[in-house]
Amino acid sequence: MLVRPFASIARPRAGLCAGRLASRAHHNRRYIQTATVTDADIQRLAAKPLHPLTLADLCKHGRPPLSTQALFNSANFTLQILPSRLAHRIQSLRALPYIVVANPNVSKIHGNYLHSLSTLLPYAERKIETLKDEIDFTEVMADLVHTHSNTIEVLARGFLEARKYISPEEITRFLDEHLRARIGTRLIAEQHIALHFSSQAHKDLSSDHDHFHRTSQDSTYIGVIDTALKPATIIRNCEATVGEICELRYGVRPSVVLTGDPDTTIAHIPMHLEYILTELLKNSFRATIEAGMEKEPIEITIAPAPAAEEEQRSSDSSPRSSTLSTATQGSTPSTASPKIRPLDLSTPGVTLRIRDRGGGISPSVYPKLWEYGFTTFNEDEMNDKLAGGGGAGGMNALDVISGGAAGGSTLAGLGYGLPLGRAYAEYFGGGIAVQSLWGWGTDVYLSLRGVGRVS
Repeated sequence: MLVRPFASIARPRAGLCAGRLASRAHHNRRYIQTATVTDADIQRLAAKPLHPLTLADLCKHGRPPLSTQALFNSANFTLQILPSRLAHRIQSLRALPYIVVANPNVSKIHGNYLHSLSTLLPYAERKIETLKDEIDFTEVMADLVHTHSNTIEVLARGFLEARKYISPEEITRFLDEHLRARIGTRLIAEQHIALHFSSQAHKDLSSDHDHFHRTSQDSTYIGVIDTALKPATIIRNCEATVGEICELRYGVRPSVVLTGDPDTTIAHIPMHLEYILTELLKNSFRATIEAGMEKEPIEITIAPAPAAEEEQRSSDSSPRSSTLSTATQGSTPSTASPKIRPLDLSTPGVTLRIRDRGGGISPSVYPKLWEYGFTTFNEDEMNDKLAGGGGAGGMNALDVISGGAAGGSTLAGLGYGLPLGRAYAEYFGGGIAVQSLWGWGTDVYLSLRGVGRVS
């Protein structure tokens, strides 16, 4: 059965959000063409080397509005790398103990990946060369984003129910790999959806040319990437959000003082940085207030890396910068995936240091700093948190705002915020490191890499 394109897609508004498209794709799933996925398909696709995605890859099709050919190139690039990524996820799930995969929740995620791969197979042996095919393909991307929006929540419940058959260490290893893969898969799909709505081809089909011109003129965005992202602006936005929650819960809110170079810009993904900073500020605000130090400001230093240092960092085989490597006392660094690579030598970067007077981190907590906390909860605690319980074992009000780029807040308060935040930072060659002075305070170093100069 062929895809029935949405009428609204044929005449899109440039500002229509991908979320609305995803919702419509979900309701029209029965019209999306699928193909049967065989074990041979999975083995063949999983045998292909994974493309080491970079931010530069996502910008290479040029600034919007994209020409028709550039839009086709974006669609074909997306189609070129997504099927093998989905096949790798299916194989990874199947490598879990059989009794774990048989759990209804884990089995549901396995089925979701099979479904998404089945929607891509009809396009796998051909190129997208018409606007109709591109429109249909964009619906497939929207369906993919919607299908996997609650993957981590469902997996967490499945691992809880099957915890007798899989160790916390195995869960952590699986989720480390799975979260990083999910970041890339979702980002590739969302990038094409965003480029679709800002393309010249769909401007020509739009009945509202003036609206399209207003929304695309002088934009610094290439898809979901802001090529002139100002970390200081994101910091202030996150400060306001976290501060309001603190004021409601505690009656006070610490202040944030920006130092360094607040005018620094970098090409990066705003929703990723918002998630990371929200998580880090939430932790700093809570520690500062609970230590009775709310009158002491939280100091955030914005430090763009000199070009010479960037070249040195890029020549280092480790994804962590020299700055970060000296600041990881007590933390457990993750193993960098060989499928993730840093950007070009000329890529500018920035390091943010978040310094608080919240008393530091207990030495007993350090070994667990990067673990997924829910792997150590008992069943009653886990069920209470997944149900949004508000008692002593339930969610803290601050935890509710941790959903963000993770795709929802149902897992808020389960201790996955820091590991996921670090996954977002490390995916493109950055990182998070922690330096604690027990009894005094904590310094957190967030390193980001950009895409360099984008013409």
